[in-house]
Amino acid sequence: MNDPFFFGAATSSHQVEGNNHNNWSKWERENAKRLTAAAQKKTWDDHIRAGYPNPLQEENYISGRAADHYNRFREDFDIAKSLGHNAHRFSIEWSRVEPEEGVFDEKELEHYRAVIRELRNRDIEPFVTIWHWTLPLWLSRKGGVMDRRFPAYFRRFTETLVRAFGNDVRFWITINEPEIVMANSYYKGQWPPQKRNAWLTFRGLHTLMRAHRSAYDAIKAATPEAQVGPVMDMVHFEADEGLINHLLKRLADRMWNSYFFLGVMDTADFIGLNFYFHNRISRWYGRNRNERISDMGWELYPESLYHLLLELKLLFGKPIYITENGLADNRDKHREYFIAEHLSAMKKAIEKGVDVRGYFHWSLLDNFEWDSGFWPRFGLVEIDYKTMERRIRPSALKYKQHIEAWLANPPRPEQ
Repeated sequence: MNDPFFFGAATSSHQVEGNNHNNWSKWERENAKRLTAAAQKKTWDDHIRAGYPNPLQEENYISGRAADHYNRFREDFDIAKSLGHNAHRFSIEWSRVEPEEGVFDEKELEHYRAVIRELRNRDIEPFVTIWHWTLPLWLSRKGGVMDRRFPAYFRRFTETLVRAFGNDVRFWITINEPEIVMANSYYKGQWPPQKRNAWLTFRGLHTLMRAHRSAYDAIKAATPEAQVGPVMDMVHFEADEGLINHLLKRLADRMWNSYFFLGVMDTADFIGLNFYFHNRISRWYGRNRNERISDMGWELYPESLYHLLLELKLLFGKPIYITENGLADNRDKHREYFIAEHLSAMKKAIEKGVDVRGYFHWSLLDNFEWDSGFWPRFGLVEIDYKTMERRIRPSALKYKQHIEAWLANPPRPEQ
């Protein structure tokens, strides 16, 4: 089948569904006061303080109903369809499907069947993420990723999903951003279980490599035509002049952009690329000019996507789906520029022969942004967290125009 270029947006279960009971929801309740106190020591712009919930409010750090997507997914998919999306990336909440070890909830599997069915009824291709960081409490108590049996648990969960969804899912993402979750949980010690240990970071990465490979085999055994890959958060490292800077770039590329993927490359049909960061190296990392920044202080430097895509073509030669690309921008001040310039960089890379096959903006909806809570606004669709009203942002309509123009005249590699 010759697929069209896929355009859409992405979500993850814990960030939008609401009312989850997993290791993160437990951690939120235990840490909300601490996170609020830490936020009170920082300076916040007035437009952030005026929002609800804002970072100075304890309820900001407890996911609760989130965006109530669990109940409103049909409404949200109607919005996605109206915005011209022909694909949607979402994740399955492990704690719903397997709330107790080895006990699978058929009601929740039917819920996700309905999610997939409603997408297909709207001619929207589902891209299913199996694991987007949250763990059932029973698995968290065993040590989560540090349990030596984690790959076996992950394979069993994957096999259950494949049996439940069958050929209705053609695109499977095994693991989302393994390097991000391991770095924040075990290197920086900021996320649950908050252990600072470099050895555990690398041990966890290798456990996730084995989990991915096992899940890949399980999916291919059941549905050989399915496309399977991990999603990586990759950074464009740019070196200023000088030998030291270029050596630092090579080290950063190897440790951040290549380490995990090299370990699973033979069991990946594609690269899922989550792209947010450019990092200028001038005798150290993070020497960015920050001429434009998001509400979270992240540099907005879209042209770096072009350079990273060229590097990935040379390194791996795999098809690429940009599975996340977005910014926190509650006033919708930069999003139109952000989308247009990233699509321009992607088009330029395709013309240079990079095999890019899809783009998913992060996110369809405003959502719960992990330990930052609700205040960062990433959505094409604004959520009023008091009423759960959905409001389409102007930038989402501009994205629709870009989609229509692209599909009418898709870019092609230069001869």
